Amino acid sequence: MAVSAQAHYLGPLVEPNPENEEERKTVMAVMAEKEHVDSDDDIVAKVMSPSSSSPSSTPTTTTPTTTNVFDVGKYTTLLLSAEPNTCTTKSSLSLPPPKPLLIATPDAAGEFPLLLLLHGYLLYNSFYSQLIRHIASHGFIVIAPQLYTVAGPDSTDEIKSAAAITDWLPSGLHKVLPTHVQPNLTKIGLSGHSRGGKAAFALALGKVTTPSLKFSALIGIDPVDGMDTGKQTPPPVLTYIPHSFNLDMAVLVIGSGLGEVKKNPLFPPCAPKGINHEDFYKECCEPACYFVAKDYGHVDMLDDETKGIRGKTSYCLCKNGKSREPMRRFVGGVMVAFMKAYLEGDSSCLVGIRFGHEVAPVEFQKFDFLE
Repeated sequence: MAVSAQAHYLGPLVEPNPENEEERKTVMAVMAEKEHVDSDDDIVAKVMSPSSSSPSSTPTTTTPTTTNVFDVGKYTTLLLSAEPNTCTTKSSLSLPPPKPLLIATPDAAGEFPLLLLLHGYLLYNSFYSQLIRHIASHGFIVIAPQLYTVAGPDSTDEIKSAAAITDWLPSGLHKVLPTHVQPNLTKIGLSGHSRGGKAAFALALGKVTTPSLKFSALIGIDPVDGMDTGKQTPPPVLTYIPHSFNLDMAVLVIGSGLGEVKKNPLFPPCAPKGINHEDFYKECCEPACYFVAKDYGHVDMLDDETKGIRGKTSYCLCKNGKSREPMRRFVGGVMVAFMKAYLEGDSSCLVGIRFGHEVAPVEFQKFDFLE
């Protein structure tokens, strides 16, 4: 059964009245007392340690010092995994997910909005663990599927998989989460990085299929629609017609200033002009936000350490900034501010970023708002 969600209309994101500034900065710090989760045969999610992808009994712990969206939020977080049935393994979940999932969630009693995050081309979902923990610490449940391990140029299958995962959420997600954590299925954001950003836009536009749940916000993290200008991969998303995206939701597009710069003469840039963030934003309708981080690259929002051959190639193929930590904090923070605005109706953090009240950890190359 379809569950509909209505995006909040906030009106123009105007600078707050100075007389109300203290009220705007007041943050409710009341947290519900955490409950212990009893053992349950249906719960096979593994708690992951913050520095390893191997199972651990120790939850990821975060110690917030401020309420800035670019810093760690007020919630302690858990990093969970859920596995599907495969040809060689059988999941212990009564209703396993269609694909392997990495889930970051607040470890507090309450109901929280959801965000689905689709990974970039040939990357592992575990490479985003620090980013999704940052977002979860601000009160969101983030689901990061592993859509494939090997893939060709056509992204149709991963779009179908993302839809299948979305359809699984109402019946399956609560069996993975601790019993005191409740997902709010009427407040769901959709996001993706690089090719995952293309897949997110394609799913939101109904290019291949339409899931049963309705998304209320869309985020493209340095989205890419192919190999180069004139070389879109199927299914093509960009039409090169301004404001042509027919989306019944708010959109955030995040770009990297170095994404369109070659790392070396042997490889093309990771986010070439003509198919990158700039082109995606040009086709958005209001409401939409656009931020480009200067001096940072296409994969600088990944974990500080990405292991294995694929992890090492993330340093070799793309032009990178000096450090990943500032870009990751920026991406996580602006995503939190955007979702607070369009999933929860609180635009104060997004307005603060726009007018400089929230100091970003990166310099903006450009930013823009359609409203």
